[in-house]
This record gives sequence, C-alpha cells and structure tokens, in this order.
Amino acid sequence: MSTPSTVDRAFETALYDTADAALDTAASLLAADPAADPELARRGEEFVATAWRRGWQPADLVRIVRRELDDAHVRLVAALVRAQAPHDRARGPRWAAQLDDLPDADATAPPRTDRFSHATAVLELYRLLLRLPGLEPLEAGEAPGRDRENRPESRALARIRALLAKAEATGYPEEAEALSAKAQELMARHSVDEVLLAAQGSGTSPDMPGACRIGVEPPYEQAKAVLLDAAADANHCRAVWNEPFGFSTVVGFEADLEAVELLYTSLLVQAEAAMTKAEAGQRAGGRKRTKTFRQSFLAAYAHRAGTRLRAAAEAATEAATTGAADANLLPVLASREVAVTDRVERMFPQTTTTRLRGAADAAGWTEGTRAADAARVGHHRPLKRG
Repeated sequence: MSTPSTVDRAFETALYDTADAALDTAASLLAADPAADPELARRGEEFVATAWRRGWQPADLVRIVRRELDDAHVRLVAALVRAQAPHDRARGPRWAAQLDDLPDADATAPPRTDRFSHATAVLELYRLLLRLPGLEPLEAGEAPGRDRENRPESRALARIRALLAKAEATGYPEEAEALSAKAQELMARHSVDEVLLAAQGSGTSPDMPGACRIGVEPPYEQAKAVLLDAAADANHCRAVWNEPFGFSTVVGFEADLEAVELLYTSLLVQAEAAMTKAEAGQRAGGRKRTKTFRQSFLAAYAHRAGTRLRAAAEAATEAATTGAADANLLPVLASREVAVTDRVERMFPQTTTTRLRGAADAAGWTEGTRAADAARVGHHRPLKRG
C-alpha cells in the first residue's frame, strides 16, 4: 500500500540523520514504492516554497546545490523549482529571469539510473534544502522593477550592452580600453537621467533602493568579490559579500543595479581572458606560474579597476550635472546615497571587513594592474562581508 507514510518513514529515517546507513535505508523504502513518487515530489516543492519564505531565490538554490552536491542534484532542484513556479505568486522581472535561466533539463538529460540511486539523490537534495538558513529578503527590491517589466530595454542600456560585448570580443587592449570607458560613461549618464526623471516626479524610477544577488564563483572568489565591489561603488551601489554561499548582495536603485550586473559580468570576462594571456606569456618565458600568480593577477586587476571606474563615473556624472536645469538634482543624488546606505545597514546590521588573501606574487600583481589599465577600468572601500 502506497501512502504518504512511505515518504514520512523515509524522511524520519534519513533527513534528520546524516549517517550513510540511514540514507540507504530510506532510499530503499522509496525505491520499493513507486506509488510514493508523486508525494515525494510534492514534498520537494514544499521545501522549495519554504526556501522562498526564508529569503532564497531560484539562482541561489541552484548555486548552493551546485557548490555542495553535483549535476544530478542540480537537475533535480531545477525541476522542483519549475514545478513549484505555477503555484507561486508573481515576484517581478528578476525572479522571472532566474526561472528562465534554470538549467535546461532537456539539454542535460540525466543518465539512466535505478530507482535506489534516484531516491538517494533526492534525499541528499532534501537534506540540503531542509538545512538552509534564512537570508536577507530582497522583496523590497523586486517591487520597483515591475514598472520595468512592461517596457522595453532603454536605448542607453542596449548601447552599454553592445559596447561591453565588443570590449570582451576584441583582441586589442586599446580598443577594449575605449569601449569600456565609453560604457561606464554611458552608465553614469543613464543614472543621472533616471535621477532627473525621479526628481521631476515622472514615476519611471523607483522611490526606494532595491537589491539583487550576484554570484561570485570559485576559484579566486575573494578577488572577484573585490571586482564586483568596485563595479558597485562606481555606480552608486553597495555590495556585501556572503562567502559561504557564493554571492554578493548589491543594493542600489534599479538603473544602477542593471549597470553593475552588466559591468561586473563584462569585466570578469575581460579579466579572465587577460589573465590567461598573461600566464601564457609567463610560461613562454620559462617561469612557471601557479594559483598564487592568478590570485595576485585578479586582485591587482580588481584593485586598479576600482580607482579607474570610480574616476570615469565621477567625471561623467560631473559633466552631466553641470548646468543641469533641475536645481533639485544634487539634493536628490545625495538623498539616494543616504537611502542606499540606510537599506544596507538595515539588511546587514553586522558586517565585517576582510583583508585580501593570496596576493603575494609580484609578477601577477604587475600583470593584473597592466590588464586593468588596458580595460580602462586602487583605493576603494574595504570589502564588506555579511
């Protein structure tokens, strides 16, 4: 007889006991009862809904499952998220984009496996989902984006995206420098335009800052977190790094959050391409380079990028605001900065700073600095950790 009791017995055996023997016993119970499969899947959707109530989002679940388990579990959690989505409330464009970006089950079909192995993987996933802690909720950052959901991407963002794509693709440092500098200039002008619209009461900009999470993946995640912090700082945002879960939370107004996402992704592509080229040059010269070289390279790149990004943004903002017709612009800019800081302090009342580790290779630091100069993108605020 197949009833929810099969699933209950399996959960009582395995989910609250991390021993392998308990997992095997529970998996055997589930494997022997195919009629329990719908109930098992329904319980999984409940775990997903609970994760949402604890502040997690689709991309966060996929990220933590990928870090802690393996590809089979990633496929399972993606399927659960998709199955739960029709029963969920509307959550805004960022959430919808994360659903669209879930791993494609058809493109990565799981290998044929027996029922016992499948049940084992499901229980391993549920163990992880059951133990997820609460995260800072981002819902307040989702609401402003709903206006954005019904309108096409602005021409400014389309141009920025195109410029950064060209910067990633070119093999000429001087061209990448010019393209990246132009992109940051347009980001600053776009931000000022959004502020002017808000100051004029047009209603096209959010009145409160939002927040989003951006993945900071290993290896060399500390240097990458510094690079993301630099991109956030240059675009009127604040970033707080959560090292254990592999992401930074970025707080800012909607147009600035979009700019940070675009810029960080592009700079990371450019940095990794430049690092690979620099390392090849070192090896060609007969010098073996290691993890320390790569860590130092990315650390220097992020450090230098922070100064150059901020300088480019400040120059563009000053040019855009000089002689602005709206006399309330500068007070609005100041009030937005205060609002961002206030949101960060309310979300993260206890943050710590951390010292950058592993940047001890002089050649790596020199090459990273040179590459950052070429990207046109130092001193910046200490990296914040939640």
